[in-house]
Amino acid sequence: MDKPALLRRLFELGCAYSGQILSYTKMLGQLQDVGNTTTLAHYLDLLAGAGMLTGLQKYAGAAMRRRSSSPKLQVFNTALMTAGSGLTLVENRTDSEFRGRLVESAVGAHLANAADTGSCEVFYWRSRNREVDFVVRAGRAVTAIEVKSGRARQTLPGMAANVDAFRPTRELSVGGDGIAVDEFLSKPVEHWVGS
Repeated sequence: MDKPALLRRLFELGCAYSGQILSYTKMLGQLQDVGNTTTLAHYLDLLAGAGMLTGLQKYAGAAMRRRSSSPKLQVFNTALMTAGSGLTLVENRTDSEFRGRLVESAVGAHLANAADTGSCEVFYWRSRNREVDFVVRAGRAVTAIEVKSGRARQTLPGMAANVDAFRPTRELSVGGDGIAVDEFLSKPVEHWVGS
């Protein structure tokens, strides 16, 4: 490893931006370090191998399009997000934007840990301004998962566009009016994404 300081800053950035899609170019700008996108991608792979932080790839039919996509940063444990946030427990609960990312990252961590054991593959999907939080492939089954941290009933245009584009086997909404987050996290991922 040529740049341990860059690795450390990438880890800190990934924890701060878990649940968000960031291009490697934007990461380089945030990190203010001499490096290149190949180095960042390699360091992200090292962090994933250590079970700390991963970069989910965009779900696409062609493997080449997946590898060239901007990663969606995802911690393997949400404690990595909260420890560096500088927010108290009360502030974590009252900051709706942070809470939304925390809930999405908790679901993502559950999925990423299952993918780390080989149970499934986890991606995100985005086309223009439409997004599905997670696309999980387990064998031939493809499950689209949208995470909501609030109770308000909302339409999910990203889910509808994803269904039209890829015809997932199953669609899940976690949180809000869907499956309760604690229920989703209490069961193995295979329960939710099996065919």
